[in-house]
Amino acid sequence: MVSWRAASPVIGFDLDLTLLDARDGIRASLAALSAETGVAVDAELVVSRLGPPLETELANWFPAADVPAAAARYRQLYAVHALPASAPMPGATEAVAAVRALSGRVVVVTAKATALARASLRHIGIHADVIEGDRFADTKGVSVLAHQVDVFVGDHAGDMLGARHGGALAVGVATGPHAADELRAAGAAIVLADLHQFPPWLAAEAARRR
Repeated sequence: MVSWRAASPVIGFDLDLTLLDARDGIRASLAALSAETGVAVDAELVVSRLGPPLETELANWFPAADVPAAAARYRQLYAVHALPASAPMPGATEAVAAVRALSGRVVVVTAKATALARASLRHIGIHADVIEGDRFADTKGVSVLAHQVDVFVGDHAGDMLGARHGGALAVGVATGPHAADELRAAGAAIVLADLHQFPPWLAAEAARRR
């Protein structure tokens, strides 16, 4: 049973491959970046391991000294190519609605830059009470703790580590780079196939509290 800190739950979500599917736009943004810089980036490999900060990924392709400029340009390209192509992950809208049905709060904590996270959520029609970007793994946990998140939902092992670091129940969704067993190994207490399974799970937890 989940121990909520208040009468209504505070539910945290990761963004990419949890609430947001921007893979097509990420591919297009990386293709544009490669065309401009002459640096070949394997976009398929990148989208297969989304989760860590952008700079961490770009360091695999660019010399260290060039990473900050490449990241800044990528974010400009993302706003052009990825935002219009973004869509909610299956069940994302319903998962957030389930939190609202319990008068709960929604906190999004992501490695994506805060401005792009806000724009992405606005584009897919999902409202969050709090959006914090530039967070991953342990630093995600700092935000989880600061906002007293009861349950944190994510698709990456780093999300599970962040949930544990912040004292939240870690709920994995097997919609990203890590399979169910990897999410459990990273600390997931619950693993769902996708967010369609989240509303009934949350409703059952709420019922146990009555």
